[in-house]
Amino acid sequence: MTLFQRIVIFLRSIMARCITKKAQTPQISETREKIVPEPVIQKAIVCPYCAGKDVVRRGLRKKKYETAQLYLCNACQKTFTGQKVKGKSFPLRVIFEGLSLYNTGYSLEESCRRLKEQFGLDIKASTLSDWIKEFEPLCRYSRLRPYGLKLYSPNQVIQTAHLFHRQVYDFSVHRAKLALLLQEYKNNKFDNLREFLEAIQNECPHQFFQDGARSSEQKAEFDLNEVRISEKKNFACRLAELALQAVNDNKERHKALQRFMLCNDSVTVAVEVPVYMDDLDVMHMQEELGFKIPIKLDKVLTGHIDILQIRNGAVHILDYKPNASAGKKAAAVTQLTIYALALSRLTGLRLFDFKCAWFDENAYYEFFPLHVVYKLRDKAKKEDPSQMKMEFKDVLQTNL
Repeated sequence: MTLFQRIVIFLRSIMARCITKKAQTPQISETREKIVPEPVIQKAIVCPYCAGKDVVRRGLRKKKYETAQLYLCNACQKTFTGQKVKGKSFPLRVIFEGLSLYNTGYSLEESCRRLKEQFGLDIKASTLSDWIKEFEPLCRYSRLRPYGLKLYSPNQVIQTAHLFHRQVYDFSVHRAKLALLLQEYKNNKFDNLREFLEAIQNECPHQFFQDGARSSEQKAEFDLNEVRISEKKNFACRLAELALQAVNDNKERHKALQRFMLCNDSVTVAVEVPVYMDDLDVMHMQEELGFKIPIKLDKVLTGHIDILQIRNGAVHILDYKPNASAGKKAAAVTQLTIYALALSRLTGLRLFDFKCAWFDENAYYEFFPLHVVYKLRDKAKKEDPSQMKMEFKDVLQTNL
């Protein structure tokens, strides 16, 4: 064996060792965050005829503009599609986008022109008008649309900013809806919220969201005694049930639902709202307000509110969670309570004026974040016999 051959063999052995070592211990840059993929949650298919869950796929049905997935229920032996909206030749995503464009403020003709540019489909103005009338009971912004157009042009109604916080968040605020809702007597005390939302695009401290801790991963043992979580099914569930029929990719469900609610309902004013607080905020709320917040922060705590609403004299913080009933109640309450505390500090609004909820297509779970961090002291006094005796002596001495 020649010297040249020996050198080649030696170099190949070194390269093989380097490749093996690199495969075993992958290097991650210190300046780049390790991204953990979100678990894929399959949407449960339920038979519309017998509510059975023993459902399997059974081929495809070709429609004029799309192909629909068919399902077979083994219990009743009936075939159906996963969509509850029937009798539509156009895809649901086209229909819902048409509703969103019109309710944003564009005319019927302009909305149809934009749909053709986006999807390549010729849609008549009369067809879009029929869709608007059909879904008007759920898309309640239609009654506010004429008044919103007097305040802003269609291009100005929704203001969007791309926030590069570890991943891209599309923060959006409906300026017309926000202005109209704040004109109501019950909501005129929330003007600080409008100032905060309008300042996010220019004044958001992006470095906090790059280096800070995420509130969704924060572990805190809040006292859930006296916290009443009410379960119901409201407009948010019905809108989610409608809008998510057009979503096939699980990764797009949040974005699709947020856009649909922001454009079409009458109370959603913003989505993907960035909030943050630090240890000084927590200390102030503990010492000055008497809140019990079992959190110790060594860095800024950050988060993004999925959906922000104003209705019935309260600010509602909503989080869409697939399979909400099967989720962990304590984790959901912790995350939403942190959102409420942070937004209260950033806007100067009382925590008393906030409500929080997580929901999906089937259920809506609502609670007051104030009940999580603050317990009524008068109630504790009444239950304590020693306190009752002291109060009775005080009253007796005063009367004498």
